[in-house]
Amino acid sequence: MTPTPSIPDLIKKSQWLRKEIFEMVMKSQRGHVPSCFSSAEMVISLFYGGLVKTTPKQPKSRERDTVIVSKGHAAMVLYPVLADLGFYPKEEIAKFCQPDGLLRMYADHSIPGIEAICGSLGHGFTIGAGYALAAKKDKKDFKSYVILGDGELYEGSIWETAMFAAHYELNNLIAIVDRNSLCILNDTEQCIKLNPIEDKFKAFGWETVTVDGHSYKDIFRGFNEIEQRKSKKPVAIIANTVKGKGISFMENKVQWHNKMPNADQMAQARAELEKNCIVN
Repeated sequence: MTPTPSIPDLIKKSQWLRKEIFEMVMKSQRGHVPSCFSSAEMVISLFYGGLVKTTPKQPKSRERDTVIVSKGHAAMVLYPVLADLGFYPKEEIAKFCQPDGLLRMYADHSIPGIEAICGSLGHGFTIGAGYALAAKKDKKDFKSYVILGDGELYEGSIWETAMFAAHYELNNLIAIVDRNSLCILNDTEQCIKLNPIEDKFKAFGWETVTVDGHSYKDIFRGFNEIEQRKSKKPVAIIANTVKGKGISFMENKVQWHNKMPNADQMAQARAELEKNCIVN
């Protein structure tokens, strides 16, 4: 595994990403801030932690790893990262959801670095499994990473894909479940219970690793476990997170799924985002 960058540097990247996302959404008044914030550390770990092989100048290179945010309403979490890495000009961030801009609220293939259209929940997972199978058949060693929302696990296609991936021994497929315990309606355990998620994936032929999704130390502990294994099974990382992490009045509040703050709340959010909400 590539050496992990310093934790303080990654924490700064977390702060940067949250601020970028917040301003994107506030300017356009479109988007899903809390769902992006819960997955921020996982995204930063993938792209800045030496985990994912990217090819910004050749976004469709067959030598690349693929990253799909299958919970499509949060795919915009990738936009500042892809711009920062050089997939498209950084000026596009200011044109988020504008008629003359490249970046839409829901990602699609017209955006360099976006691997799948994911407006329909569960769809991205099937595509990610397809990428992994293609790599196996082509005898390529790239990996396919898919970030899933826990509410997305209600989709039947998730478990069809889980069976498919286990059958074809897709050990190059890594599912990352953003376990913030909230969906658009309520706490997941109040809607239809998902626990125990780890046991469900194991029953479908997967290995699992559970991490604190806001602790870089624990995230890399989990990825190191994956790197050292010799199993042919696909693996699911269950990342325990907080929806809205970093803005106190949004944290763990179901009503903020896609609600916009008023002027006073915007000022409070900006003040809080000036402080690092991640400690390790």
